[in-house]
Amino acid sequence: MSKSKPHIIVEGSESFVLGEIKGNQITYNFEQMLVYLESKGKSVYGQKFRLFEEDRDILFKLCNYVIKDEVNCKKLGLDLNKGILLSGPVGCGKTSLMQLLRYVVPHQKAYKIIPARNIVFGFNHLGYKTIEDYGNGNYFCFDDLGVEPIGRHYGKDCNVMGEIILSRYDLFISTKLKTHVTTNLNAQELEERYGKRVRSRMREVFNLVAFDKNTGDKRK
Repeated sequence: MSKSKPHIIVEGSESFVLGEIKGNQITYNFEQMLVYLESKGKSVYGQKFRLFEEDRDILFKLCNYVIKDEVNCKKLGLDLNKGILLSGPVGCGKTSLMQLLRYVVPHQKAYKIIPARNIVFGFNHLGYKTIEDYGNGNYFCFDDLGVEPIGRHYGKDCNVMGEIILSRYDLFISTKLKTHVTTNLNAQELEERYGKRVRSRMREVFNLVAFDKNTGDKRK
């Protein structure tokens, strides 16, 4: 990928043309994006990786979001100012998709994917500095929200990720900084885990994109 051709991605000896430049805009081709995502997935996760036809609607939403297609996102009910909350059953492919989508738009600033449980382990060791560190101006995707334990530092319990989401909400309101999340929990479970206040804030800062609850475990 060169700065003048961000729609062409070179992986080793292969070039993937994801669309064409018209004026000062890239017109992406969804089918070509899928070809690239599957190829990149194989290089990252091994040759058994593949995209599934049953996930096509999810992929269409996520691809249009990352390329910032305003027309399609409006039709799909996605707000480009908000982040993505990608929910679905264990093993449905949430994390791998969020990992791979970053490669489609190498000219955009990439978000860091951080497991929620690792953040809590950091809190247990370092305390509230951890919450400050993730409540800053960096671009994050918090992975597997809801499976992390309650934080405990010097005998005091803390719902670490709930506090971080509140901090990220403040950043969203003041600077429009986006946050992404993957989770196995549904809306009711998120509210039970983090409380009504956090759940209310989540509605304001995330687009909900959900796999069907009956989606199978692709890792089996």
